[in-house]
Amino acid sequence: MAWARNIGIIAVVALAIVVLPGGGETAEAVLAVISLAFLAAIASLGWRLYKENKFTLMSLTDQHRALLYGAIALIFATLVASPRLWGIGGAAVLAWFALLGLASAGLYYVWTESRRYSV
Repeated sequence: MAWARNIGIIAVVALAIVVLPGGGETAEAVLAVISLAFLAAIASLGWRLYKENKFTLMSLTDQHRALLYGAIALIFATLVASPRLWGIGGAAVLAWFALLGLASAGLYYVWTESRRYSV
C-alpha cells in the first residue's frame, strides 16, 4: 500500500500546482533549482575526475591535451545550442549530430593515444 500512498502524494502536489494561484511559477522555480543542482553535481564530478587523473592529463602531449579540451568544449557548446539547432530542423539537426560525432571521435583518439606505449 506504500505505492498507493506515494501516488496519492504526487497527485495532491500536482493538483496544488494546477489549482493554487502562482503554482506554475512555483513549479518553474523548483525546476530551475533542481536543474542548477544537477549542473553543480556534473561540475563537481568533472572537478573530481580532473583531480584524480591530473597526472594522466599532464602526461599527454600538448597537442593531445588541446584536442581533449577542445572536444570537451565542443560537446559543451553543442549541448548548450541544442534547443536552437533542434528548433531550426533539417540541416541543423544533422550538424548537431556531426558536431557531437566529431567531438566523440576526438575523445576516442586521445584515449587510444594515451593508452599507446611509446618509448
